[in-house]
Amino acid sequence: MERGKTLDKRNTTPVMALRSLKDFGTRSAVTHIMMAMTGIAGVASALFIEGIVGDISFVAFINFTAGLWVAQSVHSLGNSYTDDDYDGMFGYIRDRV
Repeated sequence: MERGKTLDKRNTTPVMALRSLKDFGTRSAVTHIMMAMTGIAGVASALFIEGIVGDISFVAFINFTAGLWVAQSVHSLGNSYTDDDYDGMFGYIRDRV
């Protein structure tokens, strides 16, 4: 069997899954989904976990969300110097749906 080939007809090896992240819009969507999930987890931890553990969880999730936001901003600035026709997250979703 050749290197990188699988018996599965869908060819869902981890390498193939990572190739889908080559597109800037896909990477941006993944980052936005992660930000939404960690932001929701932060609010949920503040509402449903009592005491100091809830406070620490809230701050940790919000800090992680903020870090992702900064990473996405730097990622977008880097992409602005390319010839990519990316026109924002809503445009990416509109094109995919």
